[in-house]
This record gives sequence, C-alpha cells and structure tokens, in this order.
Amino acid sequence: MPLISYNATDAHAFAETRHLTGDALAAWRTAISHHVHPQTRLLDLGAGTGSWTQAFQTWWPQAQITAVEPSPAMRDHALVPTLAGHAADIPLPADSVDAVWLSTVIHHIPDLPAAAREIHRVLTPGGVVLIRTVFPGRHHDITLFRYFPEAAAALERYPSVTDVQDAFADFTTIALQPVPQKTADSLTDIAQTLRREAHTPLQLITDQAYADGLARLHKAARDSTTPVIDSLDLLVLRR
Repeated sequence: MPLISYNATDAHAFAETRHLTGDALAAWRTAISHHVHPQTRLLDLGAGTGSWTQAFQTWWPQAQITAVEPSPAMRDHALVPTLAGHAADIPLPADSVDAVWLSTVIHHIPDLPAAAREIHRVLTPGGVVLIRTVFPGRHHDITLFRYFPEAAAALERYPSVTDVQDAFADFTTIALQPVPQKTADSLTDIAQTLRREAHTPLQLITDQAYADGLARLHKAARDSTTPVIDSLDLLVLRR
C-alpha cells in the first residue's frame, strides 16, 4: 500500500500549493539537464497534477513527454493529458523512453523491486531514472521539518538511498546530489499557504503534533523576511 491514497481534497491542496515556479524550477532544470537531452522521450511517472510535465514541455519543446499517474483524483486535477497507470504497470511499450522522472513519489511505491523491473522494461539501454525526493537522514535542509519534528521521524517510513539502490540492482548510480530550491519568498508565505493535505509527512503525524508545529511556524514567521531555501535530493540511476 502507498503511504497515503490521494483523494479530491488532497489533489486540490497539491495543485494549489505544491507547484514550483521561477527560481525553484530553474534550479531543477539545471540539475536535470546534465542527464537529459532536449529531444528526449521522458516519462513523468507518478505525475500528480502534471506540473513537471508542463515544465518539461516548456523547457524542451522537441521532447516527447508522457505523464502517468495512478490516482484518479490527481488525474482529475491534471494540467496536461495523463495516462492511468502506476510504477509496476506502466502503460508503455518496452524500450520506449530515454528517461523516467519520479518527483516526491518513490515513497508511495509499495513494491520497489517490481517498479524497478517495469522501469527497466520501458527504458532504452543507457536510459536514466531521475528520482527527486527526501531520503531518511537527509532532510536537515528542509524548512518544514524544523517546525514539525514528528514529520521528520515519519520519514523513517520512506525508502533510504540504499533501499532504492538495492531495488534497482540492475542499474548504476551515477549521481546523488542535493538541489537547493527557493521554495517561498519568506516563511510568512509558507505559514499563510500551508495545506496539510499536500504534504505526506504532515499527514502521517498526529493532529496535536501538527497543531504544535503550526504554532511554531507562525511564531517564527513573524520575524522572518528572507527567502526560504530547501534542498531535496536528486538520485540518478542508469540502466
């Protein structure tokens, strides 16, 4: 089972608050471009509401981008045409894509080895898997966890770097790097727009822990005017 099953409320919250813009997207474009060429055939796997697919289509007009998402609620809120499917059952033929992108989705995959086999099937030889995520123990540069420590503890339910590498044993790790992104102009912006439903770790903690963390966040936001910079990992594997 995935950690959560997205319903319409979750999907709406995600669409309203989790789409990156501006400098944050630029940072990821730079990181991804080291591994993906502009004419690539790229699969956005677990595409959610399609914001990454939309970004890829803007960056690389000559690329062929396919979005696949298991949640009907997410597909209902998608910005782009999106196929139904999941990591262990991808609705594409063998050797049909050059790259697979998984953004904040690896922890929702219940059977990583099965997903690795299916991703191996659809990737061309030499193709890459790009995993954007928060790994357990590598969360210290993410702002929310400073105010919601119980959410950091919930990350222990996420797969580790080693877990992913073991599942993708037929792949070679070619990069593991933190990518700093500008998440918001200030902590005040985060406090005013935060939606619990849009963040899996916040859904995994108790109501009291969430209320306490929200109070800490709002208190800190009163004295903060600097941009919020967070770092998520980019793990790149080659078939």
